Amino acid sequence: MSDLSLSSASLSPRAGRREWLGLAVLVLPTLLLALDMTVLHLAAPRLSADLEPTSAELLWILDIYGFMVAGFLITMGTLGDRIGRRRLLLIGACAFGLASIAAAFANSAAMLIATRALLGIAGATLMPSTLALIRNLFHVEHERTLAITIWMTGFIVGSAIGPLVGGVMLAWFWWGSVFLLAVPVMLLLLLVGPWLLPESRDPSAGKLDLPSALLCISAVLLLIFAIKDGARDGINLLAGLSLFAALLTGTLFVRRQRRLADPMFDLTLFRKPSFSVSVAAMLLCILALSGSWLMIFQFLQGVSGLSALQAGLVMLPSALLQTAASLLVPRLSRWLAPAWLISGGLLLAAGGLGLMLAISADSSLLVMVAASVLLGIGVMPMMILGTDLVIGSAPPEKTGAAAATSETATELGMAMGIAVIGSVGATLYRSQMEQQLRGVLDSHQLAVASDTIGGAMGVVAQLPPGQLEQVHAAINSSFTLALHANALIGVVIMLSAALLVALCLRQVRGAGAH
Repeated sequence: MSDLSLSSASLSPRAGRREWLGLAVLVLPTLLLALDMTVLHLAAPRLSADLEPTSAELLWILDIYGFMVAGFLITMGTLGDRIGRRRLLLIGACAFGLASIAAAFANSAAMLIATRALLGIAGATLMPSTLALIRNLFHVEHERTLAITIWMTGFIVGSAIGPLVGGVMLAWFWWGSVFLLAVPVMLLLLLVGPWLLPESRDPSAGKLDLPSALLCISAVLLLIFAIKDGARDGINLLAGLSLFAALLTGTLFVRRQRRLADPMFDLTLFRKPSFSVSVAAMLLCILALSGSWLMIFQFLQGVSGLSALQAGLVMLPSALLQTAASLLVPRLSRWLAPAWLISGGLLLAAGGLGLMLAISADSSLLVMVAASVLLGIGVMPMMILGTDLVIGSAPPEKTGAAAATSETATELGMAMGIAVIGSVGATLYRSQMEQQLRGVLDSHQLAVASDTIGGAMGVVAQLPPGQLEQVHAAINSSFTLALHANALIGVVIMLSAALLVALCLRQVRGAGAH
């Protein structure tokens, strides 16, 4: 069955049992990737004790996966359009499984960094391929919206159960066991994927343009590195040079796409407001969300004194309600235009961020739970309908590239949120700690305690009882101020995204508006 026949508006075949079973298969790698992102941070102390990486090596262990995913997404999306999305998905699943086994049994920091890089490249094949295949499985608009909702729910469930699964795995097995979770999932995908998932590709696409691919990968990798390095070490020469090189290679990539008769990436997609505005709004949404979400978990562990597992349990109600609410989005989209549903959700998310301004060290955990519930529920219409608009606005033969653009926007938003907004919070925390504890702690202790809240907890464990109360008070007030600053910035960004959507997408019809 050709892509042209599938895209015909007159046919619009409804999905059957085979398509919904195919969707279940496509959700599995999505759930796994979200889960993997959480459990690795829990495993970091154990692998550090075993492999003894330097601080720089540990950062690369944690960061290299995200670098590779972000850098290769667009290239892998367009590659899937050319060689077949199912073929690329199965190749990526095989590579992801093998790299997971290698990572689980890594015996050095360098080997773990290398295998994590391979995991990132393989992971970049999975996300755009799954979304593109959903576009080719579900041709009725409201069915596609529901399918993307279920696919997005995989992220929520994976993120929610990550601390719980990680806690159980690390209680019974060694740190490498968290990587082996991927093996049975990828094996199942390889076994049933060829049977349930139809192949689809762009029949008129030529060969992949290697110079364009190299420019695209280089531009995104350099941009992500500049953001993360600038956040970690402040504005410096290396970050500045990386940003300049990213802008230069990005400009060359765009100019090359405009000259090519068969470009690797079709820039005309950005002429459609449903595509360009949705991509921009998702980036802003994730920017505001990630800048505050990181602070929430640090607040729960550093200020409220919870363990990682306890913090995960506190956030579980938010994840469960977010999952339940997300299933209402397809139904609501039949009655409300996307602009109103999305912007209304973003206003709710802004309210959640605003509620964080009332949180203090003495606040009930219920306030944090309520804020996270509003935030989590509020962003779901943006993530579901925004993704649907991006995929639906692209012709079937370009769905791989469109899906990759959507995923790249979220990756960039996440990196910028942690880097830009996170650095504001970190600067406020550092300055407040130095003001309140200068003369109370020696210079080394003050430097460690004012760097991160985790370092502060390590310093507290070594202090005599007479200093504990003053230091604890300084930590609580300083980090609370940082949390409030990040939340306030998030409110402004979230309201800006809501206004952008309300103004620019008001003419776009809902999935049920036929």
